Amino acid sequence: MARRTCLMAIWMLAVVGLAWGQSPGGPAARVTAGSGQLPNEHGQVWREYDISPYTLRVATTKRPEQAIVDWILRDTGYETWHGEPLGILSASPRVLRVYHTPQVQAVVAEIVDRFVRSEAETQAFHLLVASVDSPTWRARVQRLLIPVQVQTPGVQAWLLEREGAALLAAELRRRGDYREHSSPQLLVSNGQSTMVSAVRGRNYIRNVLLRPEVWPGFEPQSGVVDEGFSLEFSPLVSLDGRLIDAVIKCDVDQVEKLVPVMIDVPTAAAPRQQTKLEVPQMVHLRFHERFRWSVDQVLLVSLGVVPAPVPREQKALIPGLPLALPGSPPRADLLILVEGQGKIARPAQASRETPANR
Repeated sequence: MARRTCLMAIWMLAVVGLAWGQSPGGPAARVTAGSGQLPNEHGQVWREYDISPYTLRVATTKRPEQAIVDWILRDTGYETWHGEPLGILSASPRVLRVYHTPQVQAVVAEIVDRFVRSEAETQAFHLLVASVDSPTWRARVQRLLIPVQVQTPGVQAWLLEREGAALLAAELRRRGDYREHSSPQLLVSNGQSTMVSAVRGRNYIRNVLLRPEVWPGFEPQSGVVDEGFSLEFSPLVSLDGRLIDAVIKCDVDQVEKLVPVMIDVPTAAAPRQQTKLEVPQMVHLRFHERFRWSVDQVLLVSLGVVPAPVPREQKALIPGLPLALPGSPPRADLLILVEGQGKIARPAQASRETPANR
């Protein structure tokens, strides 16, 4: 009887496997070795690009070639390499291998030239991350702003002349609700990425373990959640040096409040004892856009009235009274200002290097 039951179970598993399209002896999909040749019905051609003049000079990352691949994917679209016609994109530290149509190869060649001809020249940028509690700052400087198209809902971007950017900065600094969160002078290898962030951990009680053998009969377990902002900046200068392409990614995480939850932790001495857990109530902002502007101009991006990028302690105007109403976490108009300041001259000894001694 047991043997019959076992055989019946095996038969049922086989039936279910076939119903799911899976053969008990191997994969369900039909697999062949193919013709041994790459399909080229659409005129695809194979090209190998020497990217070593760029990658050998980048010492800030282990895989500098990845930046070239990322920019190719941005310009051609990810779907270009994952459908018809067949395409191949592969990079080693010295060679970029591409199989695609002549039209796509032309786009790839232009991007590779922007990297290789620059030889990873270091570009200087001034990047300002600031916030203003009220968006009314626009009223006094509207005439200086040249609108730029943005895809992200609620986000606005403008270009300013350098003189206009200086006037804007002076106007903002006169406001009592203006705060600068980061104002670094960035040195970035052309095409690479750099990160600016201000994050702090916030502790909370996430769980409670019952431990009758110790006082008070339970053990609280703490957790940490990060809040603040991080900004990734990836610039690529055009071949003639007149235009800046840049990808800006900004993430803001804010703990609006810690929601209390009371739970029972009874003991023999205190049968009605309770303690508090905390559940973080969070809000997140995710921004990812690409911009292009002239090196003679300054880019200004407003992410709108969003969670305050850097948590701040609020001080009461009157002792004993809170500045903000309970349940109203801080919000502010978050601004990102980017100014290109040109390339940094390479040391004299580096300019005398030859391909043989690199």
